[in-house]
This record gives sequence, structure tokens and C-alpha cells, in this order.
Amino acid sequence: MLDMPRTRKQYVHREKTRHGKTVWYFRRGDGPRVRLPGEYESPEWLAAYEAALGGNKPEPAKSTATGTFKWLVERYQASAKFAGLAQETQKFRSGVLRRVVETAGDLRIASITRSMIAEGRDRRAATPFAAINYLKVMNQVFAFAVDAGYLPHNPAKGIDRPSPATDGHHTWTVSEVRRYQNRHPLGTRERLAMDLLLYTGLRRGDLVQLGRQHVRNGIIRYRATKNGVEIVLPMLPVLQATIDAGPTGDLTFLATMRNTPWKKESFGTWFRNACIAANVPGRAHGLRKAGATFAAENGASDQQLMAIFGWTNPEQAAVYTRTASRAKMAAMGVGMLDPKDENEA
Repeated sequence: MLDMPRTRKQYVHREKTRHGKTVWYFRRGDGPRVRLPGEYESPEWLAAYEAALGGNKPEPAKSTATGTFKWLVERYQASAKFAGLAQETQKFRSGVLRRVVETAGDLRIASITRSMIAEGRDRRAATPFAAINYLKVMNQVFAFAVDAGYLPHNPAKGIDRPSPATDGHHTWTVSEVRRYQNRHPLGTRERLAMDLLLYTGLRRGDLVQLGRQHVRNGIIRYRATKNGVEIVLPMLPVLQATIDAGPTGDLTFLATMRNTPWKKESFGTWFRNACIAANVPGRAHGLRKAGATFAAENGASDQQLMAIFGWTNPEQAAVYTRTASRAKMAAMGVGMLDPKDENEA
């Protein structure tokens, strides 16, 4: 079923501050403009919206005590450092911080110790990726606090991160790719999505923005929204054939049934349903991993993988090249496991 985009609530509009932060306002006709605090549709935001809709002024937000963790988060989110992040990164970090503020917002930052942050990690032990993300974001916030002169040192720096047994996303196999393609032939949106994911290696948030304006003389040029890295790729004939078969949108290759660009989240849900229909366990992110795996197995170097996938950390590429090298070495050496007769020695 097609995911319908959420309708913005009545009388609401948003603006950007000079630091790039999104703020929301309520205004009915020529009436007064009312600032809605917090993030869109957060409990605080909804309470203020309902009050304004009923003709009442929202309760003034309680002032945040200086020096608390909540105060630090507010300073961080209003900073030029935070404004310089991609919107997806801002949204992700804000979500992590909002949950931490709910339980630790009133703590004085000077009293937050390394062991307290490690305890927060341990409380997330059942979800190791949540624990890793928690540590990453806490490290960023306290690094900002040190740079701003609020603290002499970063209590989150260097805390050991969990080592999950899996990276959390199933990597597609060749047989699974073929099974999906057989279920969704050329000329379907589902096939177009699969081949774009596999043959460009773009993240979902970038893929839903990719269009003909990014292709010139057989070369795809796209600047990744996550880290600003320019990705330059040849338009492979197999991908061009899929695009030619369509159906494509006017502004982007991928489009909904209404011929509008996808949102990252709704595209992910739609593609998951296409995978279920094809009886494959993979999802969108796993295709990016599959592309890296296939490229490494075909001899791509660390630098080539970094260029293709827009990575800035060589270790991300090395994960795939090391795995490919081990597979090749095992294939070459497996015959050595066969015991030889003494007369053959």
C-alpha cells in the first residue's frame, strides 16, 4: 500500500533561524503569531498547539537552569556547529538527546562523570546499536562543551563501545538479488528502486533525491547529504536500461504513484514491503552493503570503495576488502586441508 505523506497541522508554519534551526509558529488568519516550543509533534509542541488552537496562549516554557545537561543540549542545538550538520544528522542526534534529557536533563554537567555515561551505555546493553549511538552523541555534545569553555574535559571521550555480533543489517546475496529481480521485472518501480540502490550505493536519503540533473555524459555526480562528499560514478549500462524502462518521476528517478518524490522514511517502508513480496530478507541498507561486498570481491581497493560509497573513514572500506581477501585466501588454500598420502608427499 502506498504510504501517504503526513498533513501539516492547520495554521502552522515553520521558519529557519540564522543558525539553521527549525522553529514553528501558530497563526490563525491575521491573529497573533505564537511560537510553538520543542520539535514538531513532540508532547511539548502538541500541548502548545492545542492551547493556541483553542484560543489560549501556551503556558510559558520553564526557563532552563544554567549549567544543567538540558541547558547544554539547548546551547549545542543553537550552535553553528550543530547548524552545519546535515538535516538528517540533526534529526538523529536530537532524537537521542531528547531521550537523555528526559531522564538526566536536570543534572549539572559538572557532576556528570565518565562512570555515569558508562552506566547509560550499560542500560542499553540489550540494544548495542542504541548504546553505540548514545555514546557517539554524548561524545559530540561534551566535545562541544569543552570547545565552548563550559567544561575542562570531555567525560564521554574514549569510553569503550559495544561490539555487536552483527552489524545489524542483512547483506544481500547474489541469489537474493536475482530472486527480487525475478519477482519485480523491468518496468516496475520496485525493480527501479532495487537497481538504483545496488548500482549507485547511495544511502536512502540521497537516493530519493537523485534525478537526471545529476547525470551528464554518462557520469553520476552527487554530493552526499550526510557528509558533503561528492560522489562520482559511471552510469552503468545495466542501470541505464532499468531507468529507461521506468517508471521514473519528473524531478527524481524514484517517485510515488502520485509522481512525487519519496521521503526517506516512507520509501524505506515501501521498499521493505517489496522485499517481503519477493520473499527476501534484505532491506534497503543491506543492498548498499551488498554493493560494497560485490565490489570488494571483484577487486575494488579501499580508496575505490571510499569514492563509490562516499566514505571518509578508510576503516569502513577496509571491513569489506579484508573480508574479500580472507575469502580469496581461503579459496586458494582450502586444498591444503586435503591430507596427502605419504607416497604423494
